[in-house]
Amino acid sequence: MNMQGAADRADAILDTTLSAVVPAVQWDHATTTSGSCTVTRRRTVTTIVSEQRRGNLLGVVERSWKKSGYEITGMNRDREMPAVFARTSDGFELSLEVGYKGQVFFDVTTPCVEESEVAEPTSRPNGPAYPLGKIPTPNVRSDFWSATTPLS
Repeated sequence: MNMQGAADRADAILDTTLSAVVPAVQWDHATTTSGSCTVTRRRTVTTIVSEQRRGNLLGVVERSWKKSGYEITGMNRDREMPAVFARTSDGFELSLEVGYKGQVFFDVTTPCVEESEVAEPTSRPNGPAYPLGKIPTPNVRSDFWSATTPLS
């Protein structure tokens, strides 16, 4: 597999992960980076995910990753900035991290593969497409994800 093939697989992992989040959150592509033999694909969520619902989001993603056969390699249970990390059987590293102002970030880093050129992702975000580096902090309200009441 070359870097483009690995980037395509990373995009498919991100597509599957985000399709498991119901109701959907709005996201956009963040910067793709590549090393000498790895690629990292990123997506940034612009939906406001309240502190009370962050655990629910992490739970949905963790269950989706386990169902896909991925190994959960770590969790950060911090109330404000939780995270979950996983690995596929073929060495792709996945993360969901909550950062500043509750912004949710999804990353997939490929294993070392044959060097090649890497094109930008071709999938369309399910919200506005912002210029790279210009994705705003969460600004999209969701009746579900932005609610300030915990699920019972």
